Amino acid sequence: MELWDLYDIDLHKTGETHERGKPVPEGRYHMVVHLVIFGSDGRMLIQQRQPFKEGWSNMWDVTVGGSAVAGDNSRTAAMRELEEELGLVADLQEERPRLTIHFNCGFDDIYTLNWDVELASVTLQESEVQAVKWATEEEIHRMIDDGAFIPYHHSLISLLFHLRNQRGTVTRPDRKAE
Repeated sequence: MELWDLYDIDLHKTGETHERGKPVPEGRYHMVVHLVIFGSDGRMLIQQRQPFKEGWSNMWDVTVGGSAVAGDNSRTAAMRELEEELGLVADLQEERPRLTIHFNCGFDDIYTLNWDVELASVTLQESEVQAVKWATEEEIHRMIDDGAFIPYHHSLISLLFHLRNQRGTVTRPDRKAE
């Protein structure tokens, strides 16, 4: 059973927890995080979800993402997702999300990293991820149009690519979880 912290409309923890899979109570919200990695050549590291994964099975997605679990803050959730899904370690303790997007029952903090990750150094979480690859903005737009990528708005993907070299984007050395 996975528990999430609940937040009020101002994104303050309420002290309440919530069980994943149940409807989020009215007036309460849960946190989702995404971490998007860009290589020095401008391409985004993307992952393909497992065919048996509930929700968006077999589809391509941005580098990593998921729900924060109880006790996580946004940064620790993003670091945890990166290590769990790809076996990579990055320190985001001094970082803020590049974007926060609100949706019906929660909010999504999105971080960006500039990092030339060697695909051979990635350790895929077998229960979630079946493949990773680098893709250009145009390739991702085509994948969205073809139904192979989670149907994000094209403008969001373009904004992420635009933000990759803006002030505040973290550059990290290539290192793998030990």
